Amino acid sequence: MKLFVGLGNPGAKYSHNRHNIGFMAVDRIAEDHGFSPWKSKFQGQLSEGRLGHEKVMLLKPTTFMNLSGQSVGEAMRFFKLDSTDVTVFHDEIDLAPAKTKCKSGGGHAGHNGLRSIHQHISPHYDRVRLGVGHPGHKDKVPSYVLNDFAKAEADWLDDVMRGISDGAPHLAEGDTAKFLNAVALRVAPARSSTSNPKPKPKTETVPDLDPTDTRSAMQKLMDRFN
Repeated sequence: MKLFVGLGNPGAKYSHNRHNIGFMAVDRIAEDHGFSPWKSKFQGQLSEGRLGHEKVMLLKPTTFMNLSGQSVGEAMRFFKLDSTDVTVFHDEIDLAPAKTKCKSGGGHAGHNGLRSIHQHISPHYDRVRLGVGHPGHKDKVPSYVLNDFAKAEADWLDDVMRGISDGAPHLAEGDTAKFLNAVALRVAPARSSTSNPKPKPKTETVPDLDPTDTRSAMQKLMDRFN
């Protein structure tokens, strides 16, 4: 069994914030893969289903971001999971928008949700880092992540969500390379082999030779300009 955790803040006012991209990711997985309806449990919202051959629990902590670890720790202990069975989807300001990377263990880099999870289950869990870009100055980070995605970002955000959903079975089976490839195919799809080829440049056709024309090549050339 795997536990996929999406990080965010509860409530309609936060639902489209950059900080809530983790919630968006697990919501998309639940919707596309026929997971059970969300129910309140473990200080969060829980949904269960299967991805490939793996049983997966999806969790959205409703403790607010800074206390996310309380919910994750409670769920992990109930299902008797190890921290390495946990994968956390979260916003990442150090990655460009639409960029996605996976990471196992390591520091929390100042992310308050990850800091809380570190405290409750240890740093030894997997993360899916979802790039949202950086506002340019550290003092602007709190307001930036707690603001909604711009309308101009809707297309790439939808592509990333579709890619996450496509690759979720690979992620559940531990194949991060195939998962990231699924995301990449949505964000930067390969050119179709059935696309129309570029037209070839036109070449001048040479008229058929007249066998009765006995002029020399030089005479023919001179006659063209007369």
